[in-house]
Amino acid sequence: FMGIDTRNPIDTYQTQEDAGQADAIFLVSMDRSTEKIKVLFIPRDSMTKIEIFNPSGKSLGESTDHINIQYAFGDGKQKSCELMKTAVSNMLDGLPIQGYCSMNMDGIAVITDFVGGVQITIPDDSLADVNPEYKKGAVANITGENAEQFVRYRDTALVRQERQKTFLQALVQKAQEKAAKDAGFVTDLYDSVQSYTVTNMGNDIFAKLLAASQNGITDTETVPGEGTQGKNFDEYHVDEDALSDLIISMFYEKI
Repeated sequence: FMGIDTRNPIDTYQTQEDAGQADAIFLVSMDRSTEKIKVLFIPRDSMTKIEIFNPSGKSLGESTDHINIQYAFGDGKQKSCELMKTAVSNMLDGLPIQGYCSMNMDGIAVITDFVGGVQITIPDDSLADVNPEYKKGAVANITGENAEQFVRYRDTALVRQERQKTFLQALVQKAQEKAAKDAGFVTDLYDSVQSYTVTNMGNDIFAKLLAASQNGITDTETVPGEGTQGKNFDEYHVDEDALSDLIISMFYEKI
């Protein structure tokens, strides 16, 4: 799942100039036998191998760079998502990834308002100077009007990621409550953000994931590593050994 730093309906996108970058990246896994969900958060500044393309779409080979810009070398649609799916899979030792879903910034307000807003316990003081209501421990109402500020305000990528985790947990919980009362809720939610979303999954898959999330998210992890200040931009250097151990513990069973 990806949050993209672009606006406007997806069907208006034509080239790399429209594609944008992946501001938020996380991998959701559902155990088909237990229907338990695990989530792996991938820092947007993770330095890894990505494939570079020129403006006409010709591959120029691989380079080590921020994983979030892999999306920008596509078309803002399926090609961008497929490139990210491959880059994330490669970073995770070839872990197979079956589906993808990206949503741009305009979808944040739509989906937040569609569930009726969410209440969040503020996890830290990272936004206290921006909005005095966002002091650590305070309970804030997040609506379509202020949701983008909450999930996207840029301080450090890891701090922002913690806010995104908090927002997603509250959003999923609210969606569960709505779906329990309305059998058509997931379909309507899916339709509401379709103009701002690229996915190869049908609403039946989203319904399964939402239903499974009611069993609890058994494991929430972040790709291990260390954030540093690069020459021009922040960089997140992945601890390869720790990541390999995490992949095995999260996604594999010993036989």
